[in-house]
Amino acid sequence: MVLMSCGESPTPPPKTTTSPQPMPTPPNLEDTSKSGSSKPTAKLSPPASDAFTISAKGIGPAKLGMTLGQLKQSLGDKAKFEVKSPFIVGFDAIAVIQSGQPQYYILYPMGTPMGNSTVMEALFTTNPNYRTSKGVGPGTPLKLAEEAYGDATLSFNYASESREYVNFANLSQDIAFRIGVNVNDTKNQFSGLYASPLKEYNQTQNYRDSATIKSLEVYCRDKCPSP
Repeated sequence: MVLMSCGESPTPPPKTTTSPQPMPTPPNLEDTSKSGSSKPTAKLSPPASDAFTISAKGIGPAKLGMTLGQLKQSLGDKAKFEVKSPFIVGFDAIAVIQSGQPQYYILYPMGTPMGNSTVMEALFTTNPNYRTSKGVGPGTPLKLAEEAYGDATLSFNYASESREYVNFANLSQDIAFRIGVNVNDTKNQFSGLYASPLKEYNQTQNYRDSATIKSLEVYCRDKCPSP
């Protein structure tokens, strides 16, 4: 997980919300290497509205720097908030659920429960309804994401539970893209084609055609907006 503590400071919550849409099925790709001739047949499409937009400021109506109480007030009775503990190593989470589906998660250090006055510093989603303005989100084939944001560099670190991430040449925002193989690929652990032997930290620009964006995380570190 790409997380560091950050300062406080909420931004005003949006006054309106949009009802969640059904979870779409991510497009499938043939499993070949990056140098192969196959190309994704799917196309990127922007999010349905601001309520489903991922940016460096937040995920949908959840903005970095807002307090948990502000988000609850913004969403009203349209959302349920469920604590997930443990969520990942070192972090618990609050799931924001609408129409029976988790929309996104508010991450916080394990063992330090969030109160309504706690500032949100990191947000995480695996919901494919949420995408960046260029249409990249969970379920997006890496080949399409690369068309939107430039050359991809994949990496993983055994010290970080071998979580595999991807950085893009033309994107420097505080958005972390976790990568994974397509759900139909049961043979491979990693999306990247890494040099052998593997080291503690590994990096490559070569990847399988089955490489898919698995989740997005937005964080503000020490740059959280002021209240």
